[in-house]
Amino acid sequence: MASYQTSVKTRAPIAKVFAFLSDFSTTQQWDPGIVEARRLDQREVTVGSRFLLVAKFAGRRVRLTYEMSELVPLKKVVLRAENSFVRLVDTLTFDHDEIAQTTTVSYDAQLQPKGLFKLFDPILALLFKQIGDKATQGLQRAVEAL
Repeated sequence: MASYQTSVKTRAPIAKVFAFLSDFSTTQQWDPGIVEARRLDQREVTVGSRFLLVAKFAGRRVRLTYEMSELVPLKKVVLRAENSFVRLVDTLTFDHDEIAQTTTVSYDAQLQPKGLFKLFDPILALLFKQIGDKATQGLQRAVEAL
């Protein structure tokens, strides 16, 4: 299974950072690997909210429908996606340091290939790291701008 962990720190208020990132349709604004991101429902973001993301991955466009499986306000968001090739679990955790007046976002992404794609797990892990490094840079810029 390929995985990627990162964290970014900002002086933006935790409420703003949480609101921005828990709405996963904003992913296109900070992840250069995402060419389309939109909500599939119009209700408030909560457990069960769904988001369509189209990612550039290994020269292809891959459609993923993410569903929010866990939401702890100002603390944690878990989103899951699955298609015929992979299962993904993205976990974002949020922490606010009152003394330093900073917000830290930790991002943990897990990519589990399915079927014959399991054979390519080592290659997928390398690609996933490259994609994650670019997304981290975009994430840092986005939360600093809030």
